[in-house]
Amino acid sequence: MQMNATYTSYVAVGDSFTEGMSDGLPDGSYRGWADLLAARLATRSPGFRYANLAVRGKLIGQIADEQAPVAAAMGADLVTLVGGLNDVLRPKCDVDLVCARLAEAADRLAPACRQLVLMRSPGRRGPVLEKFRPRMEQLFDFVDKLAARHGALVVDLYGAEVLGDPRLWAEDRLHLNTEGHRRTAEAVWEALGNEAAFDWREPLPPSVSPGWAARRASDARFAREHLVPWIGRRLTGRSSGDGRPAKRAELLPYGDAAGPGMRS
Repeated sequence: MQMNATYTSYVAVGDSFTEGMSDGLPDGSYRGWADLLAARLATRSPGFRYANLAVRGKLIGQIADEQAPVAAAMGADLVTLVGGLNDVLRPKCDVDLVCARLAEAADRLAPACRQLVLMRSPGRRGPVLEKFRPRMEQLFDFVDKLAARHGALVVDLYGAEVLGDPRLWAEDRLHLNTEGHRRTAEAVWEALGNEAAFDWREPLPPSVSPGWAARRASDARFAREHLVPWIGRRLTGRSSGDGRPAKRAELLPYGDAAGPGMRS
């Protein structure tokens, strides 16, 4: 990696995390860490081009088959590849197969770009993280090996204690909120060899724990608005990304043909 390197183009590959859920904008669209990173990179390179192929709900096999070939053909300087968590959070999962499909995507992307970036994704502290922690850590150990194979960067969000703080997560308990995405963008910016504008690892101030009634009300709202629909999609084989196009399907100058909130 070149420290403080200038990148002229960037393609983001992945699922809802890279699409930007749940960094919501007033018009109902999502921004997210990849958009924030692209905006920052664009200030250093006139004519900077950006594509974001991420689609919520995608499994790693879909990312490898549908997004990786398109991203590789774009020949961007910088590519971020994040995927596999939607797989490991399912009731049944062959983690070895998930790793193999992630490797297929990385094997295709690494030779086609100047710098590939992988991630150890963050996890919200709580029972869900503890239940799936062994699978996640198996996946992340493989990410490290994959990075060594390709000379890729690894951004370790999983190891950053602050990103496990529930206050950096949306009400669905599956996606980072605006502040979580801001910190993630800063983490990637720093991993690329740039000077960080702030300490993205800094813990949040101490908080007062909500009372029993408030916690039960929050749990009930979460179950009604997020958990039950999620279970329903799993049982019927549907995905929140079914029929949804890529967020920014073409590698175009930043600000051109962009979705809401993306114009410079």
